[in-house]
Amino acid sequence: MKIAGRPCRTIWTRPDESVEVIDQTRLPHEFTTLVLRTPEDCADAIRRMVVRGAPLIGATAAYGVAFAMKREPSSAALIRALDLLQATRPTAVNLRWALKRMHDALHNRGHGDRFQIAWAEAAAICEEDVEICRMIGVHGLALLRDLHARKQRTLNVLTHCNAGWLACVDWGTATSPIYQAHDAGIPLHVWVDETRPRNQGASLTAFELGAHGVAHTIVADNAGGHLMQAGRVDVCIVGVDRVTRNGDFANKIGTYLKALAAVDNGVPFYGAVPSPSIDWTLKDGSTIPIEERSADEILKMTGRLAGGGVATVEIAAPGSPAANPGFDVTPARLATGFITERGVCPASEAGLLGLFPERK
Repeated sequence: MKIAGRPCRTIWTRPDESVEVIDQTRLPHEFTTLVLRTPEDCADAIRRMVVRGAPLIGATAAYGVAFAMKREPSSAALIRALDLLQATRPTAVNLRWALKRMHDALHNRGHGDRFQIAWAEAAAICEEDVEICRMIGVHGLALLRDLHARKQRTLNVLTHCNAGWLACVDWGTATSPIYQAHDAGIPLHVWVDETRPRNQGASLTAFELGAHGVAHTIVADNAGGHLMQAGRVDVCIVGVDRVTRNGDFANKIGTYLKALAAVDNGVPFYGAVPSPSIDWTLKDGSTIPIEERSADEILKMTGRLAGGGVATVEIAAPGSPAANPGFDVTPARLATGFITERGVCPASEAGLLGLFPERK
């Protein structure tokens, strides 16, 4: 995607065999980057949400394994790195997928080859993510093109949290159809949920849509149902962090409520699903681990002051506790379907297996 008119990815390698990432904790007020050189750097970046979004978490973790092999290419060091990185975020399955892939690539390989193998495998994971997201956009574009042909007016798309370029290596998942439709000349407008408590919609989705020139409006999380009732939403497209075998899926907290409102108002509701986010080992959503994040994310907020400085302030009643589940689970029955890199399918086990028959 583009920043100030120039193409930019979220993670890239440097000549000194380190990687550089966009520090998403500083957006939208400051565009700055951070250099990662060790597995501990990568784990910290994932844990603090310097990088976030299931595909980008997986890519960053893969480079974390490579850094571990550069420092000490032993089997013990590999296991330590895998354990360190796996413990950073529990919900997004891409993390586990990427670490297993790194383990499989390095297992039983000579110590002298391990760093170069790991470095190449991490790069391959990144390139594959770009292509997966591009193809999600190709299939989603067909949906939006058909919808526009029927509506014959500007399409209004509602999304939740950030499942965009900033959550992936490039393109994004939920935003890839939006970007490709915009670039194809299909008139559209995006309702951007603010996505409390970390405000990934207001801070990140709006930032990247604006940078690419896509018309959008930030709304409070609780405005989505009203907009749907008023006929001002034509389709909802959201990202996913983990899809179970039956089509239940976890995404940022609040997604479930949007799905309920969409069903009640007859609005199509799609999850944009890269195949590494499908957890074929879980039967249904009741077994997805839900990350409980810091209460500070509820009780405090960071923003720009009138003088230009950035500050974090308390917004809640002093002494009040807060609970902060980071994700909720949307039952498959509430989704119109999934947009994957292989096509669009119903949100069901049969639908997923129709696109991924090798998983039968």
